[in-house]
Amino acid sequence: MTTVNIFEAKASFSKLVAAAEAGETVVIARNGKPVARLGPIDPVAFPPARLGDLAGQFTVPDDFDEWSDEDDALWYGSGQDSRRP
Repeated sequence: MTTVNIFEAKASFSKLVAAAEAGETVVIARNGKPVARLGPIDPVAFPPARLGDLAGQFTVPDDFDEWSDEDDALWYGSGQDSRRP
């Protein structure tokens, strides 16, 4: 385990992250007193996404790609929002 002061950690942050990626733990100290630890984390394994995984979990309205005058007013700010009281 390596110990470095904050000044050195700021100057060589990329090298310290590379050391953590390689499995090393680095202790960061302020005035010689350990205050933080930088180290490797366990990789998170996500299952691969497959086509159809979300089938049936949401629906797309038939008019999702239609643009109305109200949308124009809301988007360009040329009028009050008719959805608000």
